[in-house]
Amino acid sequence: MSHLFSVNEALDNCILRTEVPGVAAPYRGKVREVYQLNDKTLGIVVTDRISAFDYIMKQAIPFKGQILNQLAEFSFRKVDDIIPHHLIDVPHPNVTIGKKCEPIPIEVVMRGYLTGHAFRTYNSGERMLCGVKMPEGMNEHDPFPEPILTPATKATEGHDEDISEKDILKQGIVSEELWSKIREKAFKLFARGSEVAREQGLILVDTKYEFGLFEGELTLIDEVHTTDSSRYFYLDGYEERQAKGQPQKQLSKEFLREWLMEQGFQGKEGQVLPDLPNEFRLQVFNRYAELFQKLTGKKFIPKVEKNIDTKLAEIFHLYV
Repeated sequence: MSHLFSVNEALDNCILRTEVPGVAAPYRGKVREVYQLNDKTLGIVVTDRISAFDYIMKQAIPFKGQILNQLAEFSFRKVDDIIPHHLIDVPHPNVTIGKKCEPIPIEVVMRGYLTGHAFRTYNSGERMLCGVKMPEGMNEHDPFPEPILTPATKATEGHDEDISEKDILKQGIVSEELWSKIREKAFKLFARGSEVAREQGLILVDTKYEFGLFEGELTLIDEVHTTDSSRYFYLDGYEERQAKGQPQKQLSKEFLREWLMEQGFQGKEGQVLPDLPNEFRLQVFNRYAELFQKLTGKKFIPKVEKNIDTKLAEIFHLYV
């Protein structure tokens, strides 16, 4: 935690919800609140909420929104020669001004390693994932011979569902021409994200991309290569840990899910969502700050905003 802030000040500084005077109520996602500022522009507030197992935790993580938003900005700038993206400006650490796009209802998941959902599928005996055949003889966290694309449908409620590329086209979710562009861009984005991560001593294990159309042009939206959309391993020691069958050291939200499971919570019916102790909330903050520094090469400097709603009103009224 920065020496500029006490622990209590940091814990009390969390942005859980915003209400911007003079602007229509936002769409509230798990983490982001999206305000429509005009026909072509959105004001996106990245809060300090954190979710796991499709549940929003009761307690927030100090400055998480600022880290996530600035990490997304850093990563968007790294790929803007590959594809247009929705980011227009970041006038405040918690705020992105973005193009209002028509979302494409497919989560484009890229995987470089047999980890997470891919491993659970593999471990069950299945060798097909979203229409992609996975090789025999792999161990958890082994790299695939080449990265694979494993899409999912975007659910308005509940869990996203795996879908094959063949079924995306068969169901007419997107045209063959558009899907071909999405596919091409996803592989290029994953290659760039992997390159940026490796330069900083990390491995980009898997990630998801979301796309939309802005004035008919394919556009990268939401976020890119952040901890909330991606999983990273530490490059140093990866081969040795893999050879010994040891768990990989990773930077992702997985540690939050593991902590919740230790408390007996996996989002199943009848289970009670536990409170996040203050000590653990600070541990989560430190994880996010560490990833920010690892990926950007810069130390995260928190900004305390005593009245976020008033500040948002000042910013948004420039666009309304």
